[in-house]
Amino acid sequence: MPAPKNPRIALLGYILETNGFAPMATEKDFRRTWMDGDAILEDAAAKAPREPGGFVGFISGMNASGAWTPVPLLYTSAGASGPMDQAFLDTFLEIVEDRLKAAMPFDGIYIQDHGAAGATVDWDPDGTLFALIRKVVGPDVPVIATLDLHANVSTAMVKNTDVLIAYLTNPHIDMVERGREAAFAMRELLAGVKTAKAFIQVPILPPQVALLSDRGPYGEAIDKGQKAAKGSILNVSVLGNCSFADSPKTGMSVIVTARENQKAADDLAKDLARYLWDQRHRLAPKVTSIEEATKRLKAVIADPTKKPLLFADCADNPGGGGRGNTTHILKAFLEAGIGQTVFAIHNDPSLAAEAHKRGVGARFQAQINRDEEHPMSGRLTVPAEVMAVSDGEIIGRRGTIGGRKASLGPSARLRLDGRIDVVFITIRQQCFDTEMIEHLGLKVRDLRGIVVKSRGHFRAGFNDIFTDDQIMEVDAPGLTTPVLQRLPWTNLRRPLWPLDADMSWQVPAEVAVR
Repeated sequence: MPAPKNPRIALLGYILETNGFAPMATEKDFRRTWMDGDAILEDAAAKAPREPGGFVGFISGMNASGAWTPVPLLYTSAGASGPMDQAFLDTFLEIVEDRLKAAMPFDGIYIQDHGAAGATVDWDPDGTLFALIRKVVGPDVPVIATLDLHANVSTAMVKNTDVLIAYLTNPHIDMVERGREAAFAMRELLAGVKTAKAFIQVPILPPQVALLSDRGPYGEAIDKGQKAAKGSILNVSVLGNCSFADSPKTGMSVIVTARENQKAADDLAKDLARYLWDQRHRLAPKVTSIEEATKRLKAVIADPTKKPLLFADCADNPGGGGRGNTTHILKAFLEAGIGQTVFAIHNDPSLAAEAHKRGVGARFQAQINRDEEHPMSGRLTVPAEVMAVSDGEIIGRRGTIGGRKASLGPSARLRLDGRIDVVFITIRQQCFDTEMIEHLGLKVRDLRGIVVKSRGHFRAGFNDIFTDDQIMEVDAPGLTTPVLQRLPWTNLRRPLWPLDADMSWQVPAEVAVR
C-alpha cells in the first residue's frame, strides 16, 4: 500500500519522572503545564517554546519531508515528582481516549513521553497509555514515542509501539534532534516499513550521577549503539533508568529497532546488554563530603589564584523528584563563615512571596522552609536582606533549556547573614542555567563558589565557565541521593545490582518483542 499523501498524525505529550519517595503528583501539578489542541502547535512554533523539544523536532521533521496534517491532542507534564494520583491518571486516560476517538482516523501517532512514570496504584502509566492508544487505533497505525534516557522501560511500552527513541545526551540537549528522528522514522513506517524490536532489561540500578553520556560505561554503550545503527538497524536506545522510581520496571534497559530484521535487532541488543553488565562496577558514584566541600571552598576564597568551584547538591535534585530545598550544605557554609557564594535555586514559595512583599533593601529574619512538611528539608532561620526580586520568567542561555522559556514563579535573591546569596523560587525545578541566577543581578563569573540544586543538567548550562576539575558532587542527605543503599526500597524487582552485590546474570536467549 502506498504511503498516504497527506497523513494525519496525532500529537500527544505526557511527561512524568516519578520519584517513589516524593510527595504525590496531583492534578494541579499537571494542569500547570497543560496545553490543548492548537496551543501545542503555537508553542512549538514560538521563538522560545516551553515544551522540551520533541514536538519542535517532530513537526519540523515532518514539514521538511512532505505534506502532512498534524492533529494535536494534548500535552501535560509534572516534571520530576512523586507518584501520580491514580484518580487523575484515570481521568487523563479517559481524556486521551475520548480525544483519540473524536479525531480519528489517524495515519500515525507521535507521543512525546518521558518513560519513567509511576502512579499511586499503576506502576507503569506509560505502558498503560501506550496500550490504550494501540487499542483505539488498531495494530496497523504506526505509533512512535520519544523517551528520556532516564526512562524505566516495560515490555508493554515496547510491545504497543513501533519505535521507541531515547535521548542520546545527558545532560539532555538533543530533544529536538530525537523528535526529528521520530519524524523520519514515521515517514518510513508510513511507506510500509515494518519494525522488528529487541528489548532487554538489564538488572543494574546505577546512580544518576554515573550516567553522563560523554564518559564512563554508559557513554561507551551509547556510542557503541550509535556506531552500529546502520543498515537494517533503525534505532538503538540505551536507557540509564530513573532509579528513584522504585518500581518493578526500574533499571537499565536496551531497545534495538530494526527494519524487518529480527536477528540483527536481537544480536545488537544482547551485545549492548552484555557490555553494560560486564562494566557495571565502573558505575559507582564518586561524591565529596560536606566537610571536604566546605574545606575546599574556604581555600578557594582565601586564594584568589585558585579557580572557583561549583558544588552539585545532587541528593536534592528537583529533576529527580527532590524537594529542592534541603539546607544541609547551606547551614555548613554559613557556620564556616563562607561568602562570595550563591545557592541556586531553593524552592520556597512562602519566603519568595515575603521578599516580594517586603521589597528590595528590606532586612528581616528569614524563616527558610517554614511551610515545608517533608522531614528531609529542614528549617533554618537566618538574618536576610532582599537584594533583588523578579517574576521568574526567563529564557535559557544554553544547554538543556537554551533558547526555551522557563518559569520559576515569583523569585527573590536574599543575602543571608551578609555573606551568602540564595535564589528562592516559587515553582520547584532544578538549576539548569546561569540565567536562573543572573536575571537577579549576579554575575556567575564574579563568584568564588556556586551550589546548584541539580544532578547533572547544570553541566550543559555552566560548562563554558566551569570545567570538570572545578565541579564537585556533594554527599548530602536528600530524596535523590546517589548512594542508593540508603533508600528504603520496597517495589524493585530483585535481585538488582548493586543492592544485591553478589548476584549473577546472563543475557536472556529470547529478546524479541512482537
